[in-house]
Amino acid sequence: MTEQLFSPYQYKSLALQNRVVMAPMCQYSVTAKDGIPNDWHQVHYVSRAVGGTGLIIIEMTDVDPDGRITDNDLGIWSDEHIPAFAKLVDGMHAYGSKVAIQIAHAGRKAEDAPQPVAPSVVTFPGEQYKEPRALTTEEVEAMVQKFADGVRRAVQAGVDAIELHGAHGYLIHQFHSPLMNHREDVYGQDLSRFGVEVIRAVKKEMPADMPLIMRISAVEYADGGYDLDHTIEIGRAYQEAGVDMFHISSGGEGPSGQRKPGNYPGYQVPFARRFRDELKAPVIAVGMLEDAALAQAVIGNGDADLVAIGRGMLRDPYWANHAALELGVSKEQAAIAEQYSRGY
Repeated sequence: MTEQLFSPYQYKSLALQNRVVMAPMCQYSVTAKDGIPNDWHQVHYVSRAVGGTGLIIIEMTDVDPDGRITDNDLGIWSDEHIPAFAKLVDGMHAYGSKVAIQIAHAGRKAEDAPQPVAPSVVTFPGEQYKEPRALTTEEVEAMVQKFADGVRRAVQAGVDAIELHGAHGYLIHQFHSPLMNHREDVYGQDLSRFGVEVIRAVKKEMPADMPLIMRISAVEYADGGYDLDHTIEIGRAYQEAGVDMFHISSGGEGPSGQRKPGNYPGYQVPFARRFRDELKAPVIAVGMLEDAALAQAVIGNGDADLVAIGRGMLRDPYWANHAALELGVSKEQAAIAEQYSRGY
């Protein structure tokens, strides 16, 4: 096993001290409702950098005020957001972590928007969700620019990589899903078109050697939802447009039907492996991988290049340090903070 969880990793300009990723997880903690990171975000993210995480992905950060899941979410629709994000990124960099940010729009899942927007008038199931309004063709084109502007601001704030959120039933996912996109214009005739245009637009705002990550739902669980073959073809179009790396999740488009998510450790890893094998692209695996030996096996087996830890890292800011020691890595290689080293 030549590659391990605590082997360094480099892709383009992204040089990581290990293969551990903090998955993006909404905190719903912007109490001022202005989209700007606050003290909670500073403590939450910087503590995971102190804990030895290789790559930290800042939670879903939205390109429009009405594109947030709730009004307590992060946003990047204004240049006024840049200084607070720069402070947050600098804090993580100070302790050795690299930083990505998940740029997104919730589409029909925007719970607090007066009227959500979506590819088509298809309401997300649930009492808290409103009927969306279908975007006009001109509004879709304007939305592409909103993504580009958000990425420009993130780059100005000093991030090391960009992740576009094309999973879990949010706007990019809505466009490439036959369940949610019933349009008759060019954005319905080619389900990858919106995502492709967003990718091309944001790449123009990024340094040439900065990786672009796409988080994607490999399969849908709602009855009539797409399968992995569909996503591979969508992924191929996204790769040709400029995506460098895929972050492979699943579901989020609605309640499960006959097909159910596995909900056991590693249940999404085969999806990641399929993407890696077919597209020859680096992938991040995610989904109940917080057992250190399992995370190690995902890397060692060549199933994925990086492993994202979600709920395990909510429970333990120092998950990466603790996993390293559990796997027999030295304190020095585990990047234990000097201030804490006598505790190990």
